[in-house]
Amino acid sequence: MILRSKPSFKDILFAINGSILPRIAPHLIGISFISIVAIFAAQDHPGIFARISAIPFTLIGIALSVFMSFRNNACYARWWEGRKLWGELIIACRSFARQTSALEERDRTFLLHGLCGFSAGLVARLRGQDERAAIKPWFDMSLGPNNPNPTNAVLDHIGKHCLTLMRGHQIGAIHYSVLEGQITALSEVQGGCERIALTPVPFAYSLLLHRTALVFCVTLPFALAGSLDWWTLLPVLIVAYTFFGLDALGHQLEDPFGREPNALPLDAMQRTVERELLSLLGHQDLPDPIKPHKNVLR
Repeated sequence: MILRSKPSFKDILFAINGSILPRIAPHLIGISFISIVAIFAAQDHPGIFARISAIPFTLIGIALSVFMSFRNNACYARWWEGRKLWGELIIACRSFARQTSALEERDRTFLLHGLCGFSAGLVARLRGQDERAAIKPWFDMSLGPNNPNPTNAVLDHIGKHCLTLMRGHQIGAIHYSVLEGQITALSEVQGGCERIALTPVPFAYSLLLHRTALVFCVTLPFALAGSLDWWTLLPVLIVAYTFFGLDALGHQLEDPFGREPNALPLDAMQRTVERELLSLLGHQDLPDPIKPHKNVLR
């Protein structure tokens, strides 16, 4: 996630870090080359594009802008839902830790380390990494070699341990039901994150937008070159920057758990869980919080 203050006028003109420009630069170079070809053709053969009117491009551009805004809104909704789910995860972990404050240190350490393992495993699961390797430093119990969902298995072990505490009369039935409620909340968070990660925006929907934007930007120079000459580059590049930039930004927001600059900072949020739970266990040597690198928080 990009963390920058409100851009100044200098940033608007020259900022590259945090901009979508590096991602779409090849597209802009290609459109510039096509525009130059159209300009030379119009200069060598005056009137060759005279019958290509700019009016259809105005109508198509308006429709394309509306269509693109709908897609970007849908992608942002996925990004924001992912952020809310991770906010709920942090709340549930804090609540669970507070509700176990009366337990013996050994039992509480097992449970809170389990939550750290769950959050680490969920990050790895959402990013397609090794869940077991992420969980192991916190939770070294057997999760089953063929278990398709090690992260959920951690919650299962935590729930069973709480049940054992109730049967051993270390906590009451009401206390157990409260703890189980937080475990259920964590399970719902995992399910919600998996729903987002495993259900992309329909391919045909994105493909239609990509093709329309590409055809629009490729053909626009031929409608303007005859009348604007070298000034054709200015409106064409502005339009291409807007359309390709919004398209690339929507693609980044579509996968809120990825590694793109605008994706959610899962590593930082998982580190927040670790630091707070270890602090409640009395640890003094807490891991350092993850800080932004070049204005990007991972």
